[in-house]
Amino acid sequence: MTRTAIRTCPLCEATCGLAIELDGDRVVSVRGDGQDVFSAGYLCPKGALLGDLDADPDRLRTPRIRRDGDLVEASWEEAFDLVATRLSTVRAEHGNDAVAIYLGNPNAHTLAGQLYNRPLIKALATRNVHSASSVDQLPKHISCGLLFGDPLAIPVPDIDRTEMLVILGGNPRVSNGSLMTAPDLPGRLTELRRRGGRLVVIDPKRTRTAARADEHLAIRPGTDVLLLAAIARTVFTEDLVAIPGHLQDHVVGLDEVAQTLAPFTPAAAAPACGIDASTIQRMAHDLVRTDGACVYGRLGTTATDFGTTTSWLVDVVNLITGNLDVPGGAMFPRPAHHRGSRRPFRMNRWQSRVTGLPEAIGELPVAGLIDEIETPGDGQVRALLTVGGNPVASTPDSERLDAAIGSLNLVISVDPYINATSRHADVILPPPATLQRSHMDLSFAALSVRNVVNYSPPACALDPGQLDEWEILVSLAAIATGAPTPIDIDGADDVVAAQLAAGLVRDPAAATGDLDADALLQTVEHRRGPERLLDLLVRAGPYGDGFGAEPDGLTLAAIEARPHGIDLGPLTSRLPDALSTASGNIEVAAEAVLADLERARQRCEAAEPQGLVLIGRRHLRTNNSWSHNVAALTKGQDLCTLQVTPGDAEDAGLTDGDSVTVRSRIGSVTTTVEICEDLRQGVVSLPHGFGHDLAGVELAVACRGGGVNSNVLTDRHAVDPVSGNAVLNGIPVELTPAGAGDGADIPRIGRSATPPMRFGL
Repeated sequence: MTRTAIRTCPLCEATCGLAIELDGDRVVSVRGDGQDVFSAGYLCPKGALLGDLDADPDRLRTPRIRRDGDLVEASWEEAFDLVATRLSTVRAEHGNDAVAIYLGNPNAHTLAGQLYNRPLIKALATRNVHSASSVDQLPKHISCGLLFGDPLAIPVPDIDRTEMLVILGGNPRVSNGSLMTAPDLPGRLTELRRRGGRLVVIDPKRTRTAARADEHLAIRPGTDVLLLAAIARTVFTEDLVAIPGHLQDHVVGLDEVAQTLAPFTPAAAAPACGIDASTIQRMAHDLVRTDGACVYGRLGTTATDFGTTTSWLVDVVNLITGNLDVPGGAMFPRPAHHRGSRRPFRMNRWQSRVTGLPEAIGELPVAGLIDEIETPGDGQVRALLTVGGNPVASTPDSERLDAAIGSLNLVISVDPYINATSRHADVILPPPATLQRSHMDLSFAALSVRNVVNYSPPACALDPGQLDEWEILVSLAAIATGAPTPIDIDGADDVVAAQLAAGLVRDPAAATGDLDADALLQTVEHRRGPERLLDLLVRAGPYGDGFGAEPDGLTLAAIEARPHGIDLGPLTSRLPDALSTASGNIEVAAEAVLADLERARQRCEAAEPQGLVLIGRRHLRTNNSWSHNVAALTKGQDLCTLQVTPGDAEDAGLTDGDSVTVRSRIGSVTTTVEICEDLRQGVVSLPHGFGHDLAGVELAVACRGGGVNSNVLTDRHAVDPVSGNAVLNGIPVELTPAGAGDGADIPRIGRSATPPMRFGL
């Protein structure tokens, strides 16, 4: 007999509701949940194939340990014993900082990753903490920290009420949204235009989103900082500043910002960014005069050498045009769970040992990891723990990182696959399948265009002897604190829950009344694992029952009783109350950013660059490097092609379908040419996340599917100097017909990359 399970899709940021028909534990079909309060039945190709992902024969069901050079199946006891022995040896001989941890993108999509990685990091007591954030969104966290005092307070487009949306470097019709949680973004963008609003897309490529926009401006890659600076300068000099009334007494540093932006005239920025001065001025006027407008920047703005300053300018422009913290503008979500009070943001509290890259939000940029492994001395990284991450595929200078990880004394991977990174592991600890885990979005609720909450219980039972993901992580944390094996999982989890309860009692923003930590724990004593932590966070949250003080408030039980979700309403103005800066104001004159604008001014005055630059792209059917092993998703298509304009292809002696070698300063890859008229001249495009065909990888479909790793071309020394975030867009490259050799008579287009930029931070 079949049954239907209702749950939130965990495969991207859209958080769509799914209705999953099951025959026992076998998925019969997946459709959109038409009763979901947020997604209302929307479904993308990834969600439809959730069952295929869970049933993947290459997904590991039991731990693997390295024995005589091979990864062989082992019991959980054997695996944890090996972790305990080897990890304690490394730390005893070389110190805690000799262990690095890398957290991959999937951690934001799992309940265990959101709740149990923090205790694990605390237990490891290492400064070498890295994540996928520093090849993605770290600049946005830092800019928001500088402006608002909280790196997690990221304003998002109030897309359902905006009348003008300007998208820079994002393609939400394909990505389903990023740092903007909104199911059915294609429908929402269509509705924006249907109600008379305007959609402007600024991107070097005419993407699927740009093709459906009112206006597309093909900017030169990496120059968004100049465009935004010129827009802001226009607003200041033409006396157009229109800060929302409730914020006018809560902004400091505007005069200093206006003075620093003075050189960025539209006439000066236009040649560098490739957008007419008159268009820049018009955009400034439109943003001020439109009632409910919003500028939104994504990966094309963050993964550049001006990532932080560009991200900062996005919010400065929204502020000075009257579009920050107002309906239809950029607003701050209010999730159901308690997020905790924050001290004013600080960064650069420590630096990476070798390259001096700055710490931010407790992490070091992953661009420095290779040097930390390769460079001898006190603090050299000798062990690596990856949790849901594949840095060999997703971070810069991947061939060198691959070799560096292979040289380590110990590699531990929490991962369901043997991929490019985990193939080096001494221990692999596989989490269960998606439908065997409970789920609730915490990270994405704080980025949502509407305040909603959903909880999904496990739809299928764990396999006999299988550990849940949270049990794996809490066991690793216990081992890191010196607990003996076998681990008392419930005892370790009691420690985590007690720490959370104690933190809630100390936090004046938490709705705990006069209760002490023990009393909080008594209210949730019938629960264990993530559900206990969730109940604490929801009860203490802004809509919570305050542990009995507000009988009509939320509890986890109340959320469980509403499987299609609870609509908590549209976004509302939250400033100045949500600010965490030392002054209690929006602090726009951040010293690090104003100093970086001098570098941007020099870029503005530089001669127009020659040659080709490489940008990335996304596919609707894939998600970074972790969904390529489902045949029905890729449909046998060659998704990893190099897109080249007809003119650039002709200059290089290339035609559609040719094999081409792409060279950067540090490496080369050979792939297939796809002639594409949608790119700006001088720009080529290659998707990220491919290149699985390495010795030892056990991903049959992904390996057969081909594709090359674009991060063979990315330079670990090319970073945004404010954040240390890797530069993945605007990489100088040259093209050569594959197999043609390097003779003088061979057509070649592009330029050799300049020497790497090293930043003393």
